[in-house]
Amino acid sequence: MQELRNLRDQILAEARKVIVGQDEALDGLMIALFAQGHALLEGVPGTAKTLMVRTLASTMGLKFGRIQFTPDLMPSDVIGTNIFDLKTTQFRLTQGPIFTELLLADEINRAPAKTQSALLEAMQERQVSLDGQRHQLSEHFTVFATQNPVEQEGTYPLPEAQLDRFLLKIHVGYPSVEDEDRILAQSTAGVGSFAQALEQVRAIVPAESIRQVRQMGEAVLVDERVRGYVRDLVRATRNTSMILLGAGPRAGVHLMVASRWIAALDGRTFVTPDDVVRIMHAVLGHRLALAPEVELDGLSVEEVLNRVAATVPVPR
Repeated sequence: MQELRNLRDQILAEARKVIVGQDEALDGLMIALFAQGHALLEGVPGTAKTLMVRTLASTMGLKFGRIQFTPDLMPSDVIGTNIFDLKTTQFRLTQGPIFTELLLADEINRAPAKTQSALLEAMQERQVSLDGQRHQLSEHFTVFATQNPVEQEGTYPLPEAQLDRFLLKIHVGYPSVEDEDRILAQSTAGVGSFAQALEQVRAIVPAESIRQVRQMGEAVLVDERVRGYVRDLVRATRNTSMILLGAGPRAGVHLMVASRWIAALDGRTFVTPDDVVRIMHAVLGHRLALAPEVELDGLSVEEVLNRVAATVPVPR
């Protein structure tokens, strides 16, 4: 476990060559990748969401792909299409950008539900179906989707089924004063200075070693009492009048898995209730629908989740 913590520190050290002041968000990206999950990054433009994903791909030696979601984007633009080859008199697959390892779905909420749903099968089973044939994706296939929380014109809400497939929702906020000073100091070379710095990022974890890292994380123990705490937290979201739609069983699985990786990246062989609380908002927040009267009172999902968690006994 100490080796895994050292690995995390090395990845962060490489990422800091390009990214300033987003260590918590980078931890979330690493958790999603190592746990074989997916992450939704929410933040205003210019907070380095795209750059973080590109940097993580470089530190892992993984193939990076990007899809800019727009209202006229079609499912075939994501998956690809079969084209008839006159030479071989057979159809051949022209692969879409989804055939990659780290996929950045940029501004995913700008595409209609029909196009967004093209990702569902890929996110759940790491395969795509086209004309009755299944095509396997990479074992490292991970979706990092971004969305702007402010601008709502021309956007489409993500379907609940798709939101539930994201392991984490990571909020990317503004940097601190000190971090913003460092960003300005690094950018004196020009707008393209970050792209040049990205070329200097080394691959800390080769793609072929990611499977071994995942096996190390799976060795983290989850005590029966901690597992019961996860269960009670999830069930508590279904038994309160403040929440219209509570978290489902998949949310409980994701919360336990993410808590395990919180402990692993911290260099520990066991999960504590603090690990569960630390990652609770990122795992459960985007799966809940608040009651209308709660929204009218101005309560946020975070505040409601804190109130619900306060009713669940913490194991000692």
